[in-house]
Order: sequence, then C-alpha cells, then structure tokens
Amino acid sequence: MGDLPEGWETTGGKSPSLFRRFTFGSYTDTRTFLDALAELSEETGIHPQNINFGTTYVNITLEAEDGKELTETEHALATRINGLGTEQGG
Repeated sequence: MGDLPEGWETTGGKSPSLFRRFTFGSYTDTRTFLDALAELSEETGIHPQNINFGTTYVNITLEAEDGKELTETEHALATRINGLGTEQGG
C-alpha cells in the first residue's frame, strides 16, 4: 500500500493495523468527534477494531479487514476519520 494517511502509523500484532491518537481541547470536542466517528462507521459499515478515549484524546486502531494486509479500504477510512478530527480540532 502507498503512503499512510497523515498522522497514522502502522502497528504489528495479530494483524496489520493503522493507529492514530487524536487530541482535543475539551471533553465536549472529544465527545463530538466520537459521535461523528459513530455516524461515519454506520455510514460506511466499517468499524474501528479498537477505540480508547479519555477526556481530551481518542486512540483509534483500524485492523486489516482480511487479517493479512492493509488495503485501500482502511486507508480511505483513516483519511475520512482525519477529516472528522480536523473539524473538531484534533
């Protein structure tokens, strides 16, 4: 796969994955981002495998859909998630 979406890194583990931490100025911004992420996941039918969050941050992991190789699907979703973070200041 080509270049990683901005801010994302690849991680190992049981399957290849993309990881990114988004940071926000307030809990309200964090919650707004999480709500937008939920809407995007429902729209695309693709859900992050791991979401961990605190007051002013959200960690997201997107695993390879086939468990073997990251594809354009994961990269495209990561790019769309970046747009959500930009809207919220993340």
